[in-house]
Amino acid sequence: MTETPATPITDTEYRARVAAVQHTLRGSDLDGVLCLDFHDVVYLTGFFHSPNERPVGCFVPTEGDVTLYVPLLEREHAAETWIARIETYEEFPGHVHPAVWMAQDAAAERLGVDGLELRVAAALEAAGVRITLTDAVERLRWRKSARELDLIRTAARFADRCLEHVLQQAGAIASSGGTELDILAAALAGTESDMRDALGTTFDGTPTRVVGSVHTGPQAALPHGRPGLRRPGTGDVLIAGIGVAIGGYHAESGATFVFGRADDDQRRCLLAAEACDREAREACRPGVLGEDVNEAGLRVLRDAGLGGHIRHRIGHGMGLQGHESPWLAPGGTVPIAAGMVFSNEPGIYRPGVDGYRTINTMIVHDFHVEVPSRFQATHAVEQRVL
Repeated sequence: MTETPATPITDTEYRARVAAVQHTLRGSDLDGVLCLDFHDVVYLTGFFHSPNERPVGCFVPTEGDVTLYVPLLEREHAAETWIARIETYEEFPGHVHPAVWMAQDAAAERLGVDGLELRVAAALEAAGVRITLTDAVERLRWRKSARELDLIRTAARFADRCLEHVLQQAGAIASSGGTELDILAAALAGTESDMRDALGTTFDGTPTRVVGSVHTGPQAALPHGRPGLRRPGTGDVLIAGIGVAIGGYHAESGATFVFGRADDDQRRCLLAAEACDREAREACRPGVLGEDVNEAGLRVLRDAGLGGHIRHRIGHGMGLQGHESPWLAPGGTVPIAAGMVFSNEPGIYRPGVDGYRTINTMIVHDFHVEVPSRFQATHAVEQRVL
């Protein structure tokens, strides 16, 4: 891989994100927002941590500095961020619930909160803290910056690389009696090595990893099946779905392969998935609703007589989460805009027989859709032979 890898998000960008939140708040009736959602906190502060029962939060006032709230055991890690004001609590659950303590410290008369568990909402209500739920930060996350897009492009390239490992190794592994798990392990190990060689320590401290799934034969009919001890043979299909995170940002690539030459029925399904991908990509334009992109793509499968084998939407948003809003799905009423990133996942699942799924990452621009996932573009259906 000769491309220059992306670089981590800078403190300057985190500050700009906070400024954007404050600009949004000034047009609302809120005095500030307390973020308790893991990904919203990371988006604003760069504090990558392991979410658990101990809440981490950040408060963004309409004017002034951000406060990062962490349990005492995270104090040193929090101090590595750009945030100047860091407050700690001793332990969870504490005599005062940490979220109540955060809200009281924020001292905002009109406090917005980005999301609440039932027990946290009950604790705030019992303490007399009045809150308003807001998705202001989530909405800002929808449209990615240039640096975020570079991270996603890099993630997509490594996801493609994992598919290359499947293509190069799966046939030999299966011929020697290997299983789905053996194929997946070899592909992931090869990609992890590629990532270490290319990235070094650049993204230490941030989620940087590759995950995947491999299903063959009848197991491929399960959209979220578990790779197992099945030994694939000639004539079987293999679905490989790969997800990669670089610096915390996600992309996906996926393809369906055939052990040996595809027969006419398999080729029909492979070409239908390819046409579905193409139609969804063409429909994914600024101003179009996500549910309309979903319908445009899946209509191709229905017209091909495969509607009874559709098991899921055409796609989802990606960024700090592998699956995040907006959605290319029924009920996806958010208008698409430049800077949004989506998966494009045609799926055909025939119980007891086989399954077919491809995955491309799509980046929306003003007048076109960029596809940083290149495996399918560089490997025609006829070349996906193991």
